[in-house]
Formats: sequence, structure tokens, C-alpha cells
Amino acid sequence: MEQQEKKTYFRGMMDKLVTVANMEVFPSSKSTPEPPVQDGETVGEPELQKKPVLNPFGVVDLFGKLKVGLQKTKEGLVGRIDTLLLGKKTIDADTFEELEEILITSDIGVKTTVELIRSLEQRLGRNELKDGEALRAALKEEILARLSVHHSALDITSRNPFVLLVIGVNGVGKTTTIGKLASRFSASGHKVLLAAADTFRAAAAEQLIVWGKRSGVDVIRHKEGADPAAVVFDACKAAVARGVDILIVDTAGRLHTKVNLMEEMKKIRRVIDREIPGAPHETLLVLDAATGQNATSQARLFKEAAGVTGLALTKLDGTAKGGIVVAVSHEFALPVRYIGVGEAIEDLRDFDPQEFTDALFQT
Repeated sequence: MEQQEKKTYFRGMMDKLVTVANMEVFPSSKSTPEPPVQDGETVGEPELQKKPVLNPFGVVDLFGKLKVGLQKTKEGLVGRIDTLLLGKKTIDADTFEELEEILITSDIGVKTTVELIRSLEQRLGRNELKDGEALRAALKEEILARLSVHHSALDITSRNPFVLLVIGVNGVGKTTTIGKLASRFSASGHKVLLAAADTFRAAAAEQLIVWGKRSGVDVIRHKEGADPAAVVFDACKAAVARGVDILIVDTAGRLHTKVNLMEEMKKIRRVIDREIPGAPHETLLVLDAATGQNATSQARLFKEAAGVTGLALTKLDGTAKGGIVVAVSHEFALPVRYIGVGEAIEDLRDFDPQEFTDALFQT
């Protein structure tokens, strides 16, 4: 019995030595200077120092910032609706036909648009829509209802460590979203660890390290080209050993059409679940709102292959087609957890359906 215990002990020590030999830990350091950024380089994606939006009392106006961030969407969606309905005393079939075109071209999607128009027609049949103003108010209510039905805030305190697996194709702002989340969670008192499992793109790990230093968060990484599952294995071990509250795993920008990369994602999930049973507790798909219906396609395929449980939509400040928020949430029955409406850390916001629709429809 004693001999068996010694064998088990030494086997465990060898496993630890192998892990340490392969793993690089990049400790956080808020005082460590960031590497210089060359022209054209996107490492770290430093935030632009924009003039803050203040309310009349000189305090940062968060709702005002949201309105500013959604201005293009408001102009492209609600602005066109207002032009259509301005001064209308009666609502007819032509009104609904034009409204349908506006909704579809604002990327609310055919399925959701058809449902919205049908609901509005039923209201008209009940004599609830007397004029353009009543139709506008009813449309806002219908959009809010569809955003609210699947909405739920992400509860990062439900597990310890809470494992957040972040997925999405290249260019959607995935690593930047992770950095902003890490900064937010760390600032609120949580102990956070980042796993640089995007080993296919060299700049991805470097970018994550910059964010780690900026927010005081450690990063686990391996050499470029290493097995992503091995990085995840080490990160899970480290998270448990250090008593981490939240482990955020960055993954490669997997094209949803590449079967081998999706298989790699499944392998990562198996490793996480083996080391931290029940994890990942959230699989967050990051979508670029500006890509419109392409984002819808990504949501469909990732949900089928990767077990998506929540959405983050970035770059809403840069698109007039923010209706995609309504489309992906409603069509795939997924909660929108976060939206990005600017480059500052606070511009990655918890999604609030009421606040979102108010910001869009407020005159």
C-alpha cells in the first residue's frame, strides 16, 4: 500500500514538471510599461481618448453615451421609420409594406420582421393603431418584447471558478472584448485569469498580455502553434490552484465552415469539463454587428457546433444596421449579454433591453 502511494506521488510530480516546462505565465503588472505599438499594428487596440458625455450636473451620462454609440443605428432604423410615419393620420397596407422594407434592410431579419408586421397588423385589426405615432409606440413595444423574452444577465458568481469560453471568427473584436471583461471583473474585486488558447495567431497572445498588464490580470500561454487544449489544461489547473474567481479562455478565430477547427473546439470543451466539472459555464459568441446577416449565419452555425449560451455584439457604434441585435437574439433564443458601443472599456456594456430600445426610440 505504501509502495503504491509513493508511485502515485511521483507520477503526480512528473505531471507537474511536464506542465511547468511547457507553460508560460505572464504575471500582471499595472506598472509594467506596454510594448511600443508600431504603425499599423493592432496589438492591444488601445482605447481612444474621447471626450466623455456628461449630464447637466457634470457627471458621466451612461445613457447619453449609449445614445451616442447607437446614433448610426438610430438614424438608419428609427430615423427612417420616423420619416415614414411623420404626420400619418391613418395606417394602411402601403405603410406596413414600407415599414417591412425598412426593418429588413436594417438587418432585423426576414423571420423577425414578418413576426413584427403580423403583430402590428393584429393591433391594427383591434383598432389600436390610430395614427403614425401609435404605430411607432407599438413597434417599440414589440421589439422590446422580443429582446426581453430571452434576456438574462450573466451571473459570474454562480460557480467558482467560473469558466467563460469566448469564441468567434477573426476580426470581430473577440480578444478586445475579453480584455475589457477582464478589466471590468478585476476592478470589481474578482480574481481573474486569462488563457491564451488562440495559438494560431501570434498577435493574439501578445494582445491578451497587453490587456492583462493593463488590468492587473495574469495570462497563461504556450509557444505559438502549441496545442490549444494543452493551454486550456494548464489554465484550468492554475485557476483551481490559485483560487481564481473567473477564468476567461480566448480561442482561435475559428471559421465556422472549417470542420477540423470546430473539432478542436469540442476538444477544448472536453478538457475544461474534465478539469472543472460542469464547465465552461458560459460559451460567449462574439459577433461584429456591422457584418449584418453574416453575423446571423455565424450565430446559427456556432450554436449548432459549439453550444453557444450567450452573445456579445461589438461595433454597434459603427453601423446603421443595429437591428441585428434583435434578429440574433430572437431567432436563436439566445440572450445578448454585452454590446459594444465604443472603444473605451466602459463602452462594453451589459445589455439591457429596456435601455437599448429607449436609446433607439428616444427623440
